[in-house]
Amino acid sequence: MAAISLEHIVKRYDDGYTAVKDVSLEIADGEFMILVGPSGCGKSTLLRMIVGLEDISSGELRIGKQRMNEKAPRERNLSMVFQNYALYPHLTVFENIAFPLRLQKLDEASIQEKVKGAADMLDLREHLPRKPSQLSGGQRQRVAMGRAIVRQANAFLFDEPLSNLDAKFSGKMRTEIARLQKQLGITTVYVTHDQTEAMTLGDRVAVLRKGVLQQVAGPRELYQNPVNLFVAGFIGSPPMNFVPARIEKSVMALPFANVDLTSDIRDRIGTRELLIAGIRPEHFEDAALVDPGRRGVTFEATVDVTEWLGNEQFAYIPFEAPKAITDQLKDLARELDSESLRTQLVVSIDTQSCVAEGQKASFWFDPQHIHLFDPKTGDNLTRSGG
Repeated sequence: MAAISLEHIVKRYDDGYTAVKDVSLEIADGEFMILVGPSGCGKSTLLRMIVGLEDISSGELRIGKQRMNEKAPRERNLSMVFQNYALYPHLTVFENIAFPLRLQKLDEASIQEKVKGAADMLDLREHLPRKPSQLSGGQRQRVAMGRAIVRQANAFLFDEPLSNLDAKFSGKMRTEIARLQKQLGITTVYVTHDQTEAMTLGDRVAVLRKGVLQQVAGPRELYQNPVNLFVAGFIGSPPMNFVPARIEKSVMALPFANVDLTSDIRDRIGTRELLIAGIRPEHFEDAALVDPGRRGVTFEATVDVTEWLGNEQFAYIPFEAPKAITDQLKDLARELDSESLRTQLVVSIDTQSCVAEGQKASFWFDPQHIHLFDPKTGDNLTRSGG
């Protein structure tokens, strides 16, 4: 095992396109680090530079204390698990797992011991004589993981390993990968575009946007304290609601309610008069189900659509926003490939709520959960420590 250090890493192609822009990241020995972001953000390119499949244009990569920029992939002692499994179809499961050991010219007894040990760990023992075509997608992914395990590498690198699996098997494999990483205690770098995978698997998560590192933090910190509008919109499902906030002295006027500002928040936003307010769907409630003594803001709104999903329920409430806000939201929605960042509130309410489509209803929220963003820079002006 080993720590991985990236210092001012840049990837620039011959045509001038820069895929990764000055990324610095320290991955501790034994840490599970997630690289996450939308398609084209540079996360897979960064992973390929770590393993040696892409040249580094500038900056320095170290594994342990050794510089790796000029080292060939086989000299870096890293195990990579690909999205498409990369198994040899003509070889059995046993031989697929054993392949790197045979390249190392290990004796047969050692190969048998290591392959069967990995197979037991991954519940593959009964499948060892079979060919990859006879296995399910989840089983094939476990074979690819078994091949990575037996190498006894310094680190595991995963490139969107679950994207070809359906939701049920994807959830199961997430659990298996997390269990395996904790059991082995090996440094792991995992690339995904799925923020659910990022939030459930990683010790820390690095969020990338157009090749630029936006924020590195634990899942809870990313959720509760996003550094900017992009991170706030990417982390969370359904995404955070973004609404216009007009500042008039010590009052913030939202499309559906007015909120008194504390002196601390007033100082943070300075002289700005138009901001973007962010409130997560789960921080709203049906006012009829809230304890009357609970402090917060209540407002009335007409519900456009409701969705009852058994274990949760959502209400959708349209609102008006100035062009400066709608343009920013359209750009963000396009980048995140999201249909939900529109001029409507998504409100999570109790499944017992009787809120109905086309009718007015009372809703409640706690203003302490509001984030305020600069509409020009996207910076979170109310971030703790920011």
